[in-house]
Amino acid sequence: MVSTPDAKKNTWLLDHAKDVYSQCGEDGIIGKALEMLPERDNWCVEFGAWDGRHMSNTCHLIEDHDYNAVFIEGNPAKVEVLKKNFGHNPKVHPMCRFVGWEGDQTLDKILSETAIPKNFDFLSIDIDGNDWHVWNAVEEYRPKLVIVEFNPTMSNELDYVQPPEFSTQIGCSLKALEVLGKKKGYELICVTAWNGIFVDAKYYDAFGIDDNRCETLRLETDKVTHMFSGYDGRIRMTGYQKLPWINMPILEKAVQVIPRFLQNYPDQMGPIRRNMLGLCRAIAKWRK
Repeated sequence: MVSTPDAKKNTWLLDHAKDVYSQCGEDGIIGKALEMLPERDNWCVEFGAWDGRHMSNTCHLIEDHDYNAVFIEGNPAKVEVLKKNFGHNPKVHPMCRFVGWEGDQTLDKILSETAIPKNFDFLSIDIDGNDWHVWNAVEEYRPKLVIVEFNPTMSNELDYVQPPEFSTQIGCSLKALEVLGKKKGYELICVTAWNGIFVDAKYYDAFGIDDNRCETLRLETDKVTHMFSGYDGRIRMTGYQKLPWINMPILEKAVQVIPRFLQNYPDQMGPIRRNMLGLCRAIAKWRK
C-alpha cells in the first residue's frame, strides 16, 4: 500500500523504524513511542523471551537505555541461555514459566512475584497463538505501551481469535486486537508487518494521530490471500497465495469445492449436471 500525505500524519511512527534486535523496525518505533510519554519508570516485560536477544523487542531497551526487565520463557534450555546472556545484569529477571490466561499462569500472577510497578513502561507479547487471550487476562497491571503479535495472513476486516488452547497456533487478527485494545482502554498507534503497538488511552493525544483504525495504520498487507467465488462456483484467489511459515504455495485447484466439470452458472446447466450438483450439495450437507 502506498502511504499518502494524509496517511503519513497517522503513520509517522514508522519513520522511526530501526532494528537492533527486533525484526520489523520495532526497536526504533518503541524507543520513539516511549519518548512521547510524560512519565516513565524504565521497566519492561517480554515473553516468550527466547534467549533475550533473538528477535527481541526489549533487549535494546535493556542494553542501551538501562531498563529493568522481566523475561519470561517456558523452555528451560532457553532460560539457561537467558541467564547466561544477562546473568551479569542485576536489573534483568529471567523466569521459567508459561504465560496463560487462567489461574497461576496469568501474567498478573507471575508479575506479582516480582518488584515491577503496576503501570510499567512496556509489555511485549509474542507467543504465536494465544496472544489475544493472554492480553485479555491482564487486569491488575497496566503497561503504558503494549506490542502484540497478530497473524499477518488475516485481512484488516477479519475479527478473528483462535480458541484458547495451548495446542493451537493460529493467532488472531489485527482487528481483534484493535477491538480488545479499546475494551481495555488502549489505542492503536502503529502497525508493523505483524505487530500492533498500543498505548494507554490517557497518553493517546500526545501522538497526534487522528485516524488510528487498523486499515489506516497497517501499510503492509502483502501476506494476505483473498479467496472468492465466481458465479460458476469456482473458487478463485488473489494476493499472497502462500503458506508463509511453511513456505509452500496455496494452489487454487486444491481448494475447489465442486469438480471442474460442474463449475458453471446453474441456469446454463442441463438436467444431468443439475442432478449431479444436487448430489454434491447433499454430500456437503452430510459432511457438515
